[in-house]
Amino acid sequence: MRLTAFTDFGLRTLMYLASLKEDQLSSVAEVAGVYRVSQSHMVKVIGQLAKLGYVQTIRGKNGGIRLAVKPELINIGEVIEQLENHLDGVDCVTTSCQLVAGCELKNALLKGMQAFIDTMRQYTLADIMLNQRQLIPLISAM
Repeated sequence: MRLTAFTDFGLRTLMYLASLKEDQLSSVAEVAGVYRVSQSHMVKVIGQLAKLGYVQTIRGKNGGIRLAVKPELINIGEVIEQLENHLDGVDCVTTSCQLVAGCELKNALLKGMQAFIDTMRQYTLADIMLNQRQLIPLISAM
């Protein structure tokens, strides 16, 4: 399974914000610059993370963004489920596949996707930030 770029940058954004000091604010432009992605794409990613309650956005001159939830409470599997559009593995409906009537591939892929999500649900943002000391110089160098 390959995550969409949207989900990938969503997870990377959470990691970046988790690497900051607790009250430190960042910005969409800063996160976009760190990961070398367009600011308009990052606006959408961060907007969705804010809508889901993971990121707090503060407007105004001294505004910015930061985590809205402690890293220990952010479940990676849930984030993936909320950001990914297609966790069904394959689109059998709109492709007019001739095998639909007797094919078990979709069921196998669904089970595989569920196993993936179940595994990712075992991790929090804090878990994947355990090596934060190694990550911060890498993020800062970007």
